[in-house]
Amino acid sequence: MSYSRFAELIGLRGIYVDSPELLGSAWDQALAAEMPVVLEVKTDPEVPPLPPHVTLQQAKNFSLALMKGDPNEVGVIKGAARQVLESILPGKE
Repeated sequence: MSYSRFAELIGLRGIYVDSPELLGSAWDQALAAEMPVVLEVKTDPEVPPLPPHVTLQQAKNFSLALMKGDPNEVGVIKGAARQVLESILPGKE
């Protein structure tokens, strides 16, 4: 089901984003809208939605939990590790 299309059907603004390059302008459109907006963003299922200030211990616990039962654990763990490292290594904008 497309949530952005459904939003449009009921009179709201719907914005669908399937590319990281389009996310900034989509947020600008959503924040400038004069009506409620549903911002639907297609994400990589192997990159977990981690909080912006996740600690290494939290990431480790998350990874351990995945290993106990997620069939796509390797891809998810790689995505989580990349996300954590990008937040702590220099050079991040």
